[in-house]
Amino acid sequence: MSKIEPIDEEYLFQGRAIVSETDEKGIITYANRKFCEISGYMSSELIGQPHNIIRHPDMPKEAFVKMWDTIKSGQIWTGLVKNLRKDGLYYWVETEVVPSLDENGNVTGYVAARRPASKKNIEEIAKVYAAMLRTEK
Repeated sequence: MSKIEPIDEEYLFQGRAIVSETDEKGIITYANRKFCEISGYMSSELIGQPHNIIRHPDMPKEAFVKMWDTIKSGQIWTGLVKNLRKDGLYYWVETEVVPSLDENGNVTGYVAARRPASKKNIEEIAKVYAAMLRTEK
């Protein structure tokens, strides 16, 4: 697990949510101002990049396998994610990913909304993720 202290999410979020949209392959097509501000990237640096540009190395691959299985099937996924900022700091978010569907029900992309995660939830999931990471190595 990372030794660097997290950023103060409550202060940074200031009551606003991070919102992003991707195509069906996870390439960012939209990033709201709050996403840019908190991640430390400019919109032009995010658009066209895979969403995992902000993936923290403490995040187990299996967590994202489960997320992708869920959203590709057209279902909503909710979970806690540790993200890496451009400057190397990190932040935890409660994330909800909603598939965008065309008129035939086919997934055409995804919309993700994120807000600060509670300290209690972070403590609980960090232990789970650490155990998952140990099995990946």
